[in-house]
Amino acid sequence: MHKIREALRKSIHFSSLVIPFTYRYLLAEKRKLSFSILFAIFVISLIVEFYRLWQPSFRRFFHRLFGLILRRHEYKDFTGATYLLFSSMLCVAFFDPSIAFCALAFLSIGDTFAALVGINIGKRKLLGTNKTLEGSLACFVTCLAFGIFFLDQPWLAFWGALSATIAEFCNVPIDDNIKIPIFSGLTMSLVAIFI
Repeated sequence: MHKIREALRKSIHFSSLVIPFTYRYLLAEKRKLSFSILFAIFVISLIVEFYRLWQPSFRRFFHRLFGLILRRHEYKDFTGATYLLFSSMLCVAFFDPSIAFCALAFLSIGDTFAALVGINIGKRKLLGTNKTLEGSLACFVTCLAFGIFFLDQPWLAFWGALSATIAEFCNVPIDDNIKIPIFSGLTMSLVAIFI
């Protein structure tokens, strides 16, 4: 049952690629418009989150609707979707459009493949964590392939993929939906200064 729940959750997570692709192709990397749309959706998400946390009848309805894909901590905290919207706003606001695009895509792709590969074929646990070498390699390889395809500079793709993998692996108490795109975006922004 755990594998089915995680596979369902990650398939929904993978669909969050709609955010970077909409930003790049549908909204033509218009930062103000993209930020405004993300901000509006984020505010709606916050309203739903607070209402869910404070209103027992709505909470029961919400859990019946989304309970299958919620993690245990999300019953009493914000969902990953709200954190994703927050990090998307930050990436659009502060990073170069191509870096923001890749950083957000690295979250959708890397985190998804790390979990699916790690859960299904991962055997080698890393540094006493529940993360596996196979999952981390899947994160790195998929992010690197995506970055090489969409970025003009292979070194930028390499460092972005590596930093996304490190962020996904690290057991820092920050949601992956914030940690992965912000860390990889910052790393790529710094690397871009020197290449």
